[in-house]
Amino acid sequence: MRSLDLPSPGTDNRGVSERAGPPEDFVEMRLRGLILDPNTESPVLILREVDGDVFLPIWIGAFEANAIALAVEGIEPPRPLTHDLLRATLEALGGRLLRVEVHALEAGTFHARLIVSTPSGELVIDSRPSDAIAIALRAHAPIWTARKVLDAALENSRATRETDEERIREWLERAGPEDLGKYSM
Repeated sequence: MRSLDLPSPGTDNRGVSERAGPPEDFVEMRLRGLILDPNTESPVLILREVDGDVFLPIWIGAFEANAIALAVEGIEPPRPLTHDLLRATLEALGGRLLRVEVHALEAGTFHARLIVSTPSGELVIDSRPSDAIAIALRAHAPIWTARKVLDAALENSRATRETDEERIREWLERAGPEDLGKYSM
C-alpha cells in the first residue's frame, strides 16, 4: 500500500511509501449525529463505536458539518460539492474508498486518512476527520478509529462511555472545546 501525504506549507515532501495489511487495533465507528455546542455554537461530529459504548466527539467546521448533513439526509446538490467531486474523481480514475481511519490524536487534534484502492494498488491519503467522514458517507465506506485514539480520548475526557442518551447529552453540554479535542481549520 502506498501513502500519499500532502506537503506542508513551503515544502515539497510528497512521499509514497508502502503500508501493509488491514487496520489492526482499530474499532469500527458509525456517525451517531451532528450537534451544535451550546456554548460556542460550533458543530460537533459524534462517532459511536459499532460494537461498544464509546462516543467520540470531534469538533468540525461549519462547511464540513453542512457537507456531512447533506450526505446523511441523502440530499444531492445541483452541482457537486468538493467531497462529491473527490469521490467522483476517485471513481473516474478507477479507485474506490475502502475505509477511513482516524489514526491519531496529537495535541488535541484528531488525524485521519483515506484508504483508497486503485488499479495500481492501495493509497493512504492524509485528511482531516471531517473531510474523510464526508467522503466516506458519500462512498458508503466504513469509518475506523484506532483503539489507542479512543483510549487516549477516554483518558483525557475527550470521549465517553455511555449508554443513556440523556447522560451523553449532559456530558456534551458540560464539555467545552478544550475537553473535546478540536482541530485547526
